Amino acid sequence: MITLSPRNARSMEMLRDSRTLLMGILNVTPDSFSDGGLYMNVEAAVRRAGQMVEDGADIIDIGGESTRPGHVPVSAEEEMNRVLPVVRAVREAVGDRALISIDTYKSEVAREAIRAGADIINDIWGLKRDPGMASLAAEAGCPVVLMHNRETAVYDDLMADVLDDLRQSIDIAKRAGVRDEQIILDPGIGFAKSHDENLIVLNHLEKITALGYPVLLATSRKRVIRHTLNLPMDDLVEGTAATVAIGIAKGCRIVRVHDVKPIKRTITMCDAIVYSGANCKQ
Repeated sequence: MITLSPRNARSMEMLRDSRTLLMGILNVTPDSFSDGGLYMNVEAAVRRAGQMVEDGADIIDIGGESTRPGHVPVSAEEEMNRVLPVVRAVREAVGDRALISIDTYKSEVAREAIRAGADIINDIWGLKRDPGMASLAAEAGCPVVLMHNRETAVYDDLMADVLDDLRQSIDIAKRAGVRDEQIILDPGIGFAKSHDENLIVLNHLEKITALGYPVLLATSRKRVIRHTLNLPMDDLVEGTAATVAIGIAKGCRIVRVHDVKPIKRTITMCDAIVYSGANCKQ
């Protein structure tokens, strides 16, 4: 049985705030598309997490398996060897200044990460890959990100199919006992979608936010931005910021990024506009 963290209540409360949350990316992998190999060392990972919190991150998303196209899957044991020491060390270092998300689709990894101090499960397969993940999320009572993904990138009607796929993930979650307030959706930009399809989903994010759950947008440095701007990996801040601004305007509540400081500024400006009347007397 997993002992519930008092941060679970805080994370639910944060999702109800009239502001956009920033999730900073911390990959402890040798082969991630943008920062592979930079933070395999625990000390380096802790320094990076601390810097992201100082720069404005609300959540640190720790992942131990690359999801880039052509990546080599790793075993649950290897993934845990990578992430668990980092989760423990980051939890100790940042305390309650930020939440920790575990980026995994394996229930065994998620369970041990929660025990080590993680607060959120971020599942790129939307509970469809590991049958034990939904029941684990229900048992833990923590927020769970259900990302859109599918084995074959073939669609009859792109947005209708994406919405149906996300509803399937929601149904899996709720049948296992996951509560509505735990569920976060992710449109899965860069997963099982062509360049044009990614742009179409970004243009219709309001259809996903209309499902009534907080939506996490993860576009940072992705191929759709690189190809649109024809720029290298380390020169995509403005492109990422553009997708973030559009996402916030269309109702997204969380953005997952590498470049925390400039995107925090983007969020602050967008929130000032989008939520300008939230606390004003009428």
